[in-house]
Amino acid sequence: MADELYLSGASHHEVVLVGRNTLDVTGVTGVDSFDSEEFLLQTECGYLGIRGTNLHIKTLDLEQGKVAIEGEFHEMSYLDDGHQRADRAKSLMGRLFR
Repeated sequence: MADELYLSGASHHEVVLVGRNTLDVTGVTGVDSFDSEEFLLQTECGYLGIRGTNLHIKTLDLEQGKVAIEGEFHEMSYLDDGHQRADRAKSLMGRLFR
């Protein structure tokens, strides 16, 4: 069973979590950083932080804005309100991803 989150006002951004081990994200404009415990994706709705264990990229297609990640997910959150405030977001990301 898939849990889907559709953000209002975002026509091209979706986050689909299947079980607790597969995550499909559309509307991705960049991958700022990633390792086996956390990912930081830049999306059309702002920065999306993802935390878990044994995380790895299954599919990456930035031309179509799609990323698929596998692993065990513990937390996902948007680090800003979706508006272009890069300096504020970078400061917040530095505090959250130490």
